Amino acid sequence: MASIFCVANQKGGVGKTTTTVNLAAGLAAQGQRVLLVDLDPQGNATMGSGIDKRQLARSVYHVLIGMASVGAARARSEAGGYDVLPANRELAGAEVELVDLDDRESRLKAALAAVADEYDFVLIDCPPSLSLLTLNGLCAAHGVIIPMQCEYFALEGLADLVNTIKRVAANLNPDLKIIGLLRVMFDPRMTLQQQVSQQLVDKFGDKVFETIIPRNVRLAEAPSYGLPGVAYDRSARGAQAYIHFGAEMIARCRAPQAHP
Repeated sequence: MASIFCVANQKGGVGKTTTTVNLAAGLAAQGQRVLLVDLDPQGNATMGSGIDKRQLARSVYHVLIGMASVGAARARSEAGGYDVLPANRELAGAEVELVDLDDRESRLKAALAAVADEYDFVLIDCPPSLSLLTLNGLCAAHGVIIPMQCEYFALEGLADLVNTIKRVAANLNPDLKIIGLLRVMFDPRMTLQQQVSQQLVDKFGDKVFETIIPRNVRLAEAPSYGLPGVAYDRSARGAQAYIHFGAEMIARCRAPQAHP
C-alpha cells in the first residue's frame, strides 16, 4: 500500500514543485515505485518530469471529473524513473466543475485507491492556494511535507498552513498529519537563515527533516531541459540532497510510528 504525501505550502515560490519532482526522482533512484500527481493547472511538475503538457490525451482533470482512471491517464517520466498523473490548463476548469459533483473533496482519494498497491509512494504537488484541488490532495494524503525557506515571512505563513491542515484533519481526513518541514533554498552564509532554521528546530523538533536542500543553480536549470535535477546532474549538491531526502523519507515510512 502506497504512502501518500502532499507537498504543500500556501506561499508561492517556495520550491514545492522542485521538491515534488526531485523527491520522486530521489525515491525512484533508490528502487521505490513512485507516482507523482500534478494538481497544479500550471503543469510545472509535468513539464519538469519531461512530459509535454500540450500533448496530453488524458490528464488528472479527466480523473477528477470521472472521465478516466489513473491507470489510463498516467504517463512515464523516463528520465526520472517514476509515473506521473499529469496536468495542464484544463485543470483550471475542474475547479468549477467539481463544485456540482458528489464527494467533490475526495475524488482524487477514490481514484488513487485503485492503484495504491502498485506504488510505494504517491507524491501530490499542490497549487499555492487552498482550493478544491488542494483539498482533494489533502483528503487523499496520509501526511503533508512542507517545503519552506528560512525567512521571516515564511514563519508567518507556516502558522496559517498548520491551521489549515488541522481543519482538514478535523473535518475531512482524520488520517492527515504533518510529516515534516523541509528547509529549501538554504544559504548557510546568511545569518537570518541560520536563525530561522534554528527557530524551526526549537519549535517543531523532529518534525523538521534532517536533510537541508541548498540553494543550487543546477536544480534551477533542470526544468528547462525537462529533467528532474536528480537526473540532470546527479553529482550536484542539490541533487545529492534530494537523494538523501529520499532515503530519509524511506526510513521514516519504515519506522513503527509512520503511516502506513
